Amino acid sequence: MLIAATSDLDYLGVNLEPFWEALKKVIQPDLFLFAGDMYEYRNPDQYGTILDFIKLRNWKCPIVAIFGNREFPEDEDDIKKVCGKKITFLNDESIVLKIKNKTVGIVGSRGSLDMPTWWQSHHVKGVKDMYQQKIEKAEKLLKELDTDIKILLTHYATTYKTLKGEDPDIYPGLGSQKYEKVIEQTKPTFVIHGHVHFGIPLAFVNSIPVFNVSFHLNKKIVEIDTENLPKIGLKKYE
Repeated sequence: MLIAATSDLDYLGVNLEPFWEALKKVIQPDLFLFAGDMYEYRNPDQYGTILDFIKLRNWKCPIVAIFGNREFPEDEDDIKKVCGKKITFLNDESIVLKIKNKTVGIVGSRGSLDMPTWWQSHHVKGVKDMYQQKIEKAEKLLKELDTDIKILLTHYATTYKTLKGEDPDIYPGLGSQKYEKVIEQTKPTFVIHGHVHFGIPLAFVNSIPVFNVSFHLNKKIVEIDTENLPKIGLKKYE
């Protein structure tokens, strides 16, 4: 099964030409995953352009997405109106799909930060508790999945291991390493996150691959072959 994934088109502004050029290089996937921040500041209509590009490629695969930090909660209804039934958004939720005679379970969430931003600390009541609850919810949903393939999809990083290249002082503001324990205990097939523009594209929590699919970092759409996942210890992934 081929799964395509990307995130963080926000840095492109309104010029999505690089995304279109990247899209043309990808074989039609069986599933397309968006890990958030698919537009720059308050521009939900950009999802319409993204969907137009996918339509030009004649792709019929399901698309599952989560919201990023650029996709503010107050914009979520507008985003869903633009996308209609073409994209399924998960907000601390799970979904099970049947693809190529296999079941694919996806748990989707914005994720959590170990250190909330200044704005969040001053405007979101109980933000630390909220982030802890998201971690616990993700763990519960992953444990409930009984599928052939199990994916954790977040915007914020789920390990500090993919942050190499960023300033270590800001690691807590890019994600939460508390998810590492969740990953170890629930054993998803692989994990996808975005948000980290200057990290590395792949790391492992134990033997489980964690993909940072930020378009800003990869300059391409990440393609994941579920029959040939990267394995820790192979030199090409070290």
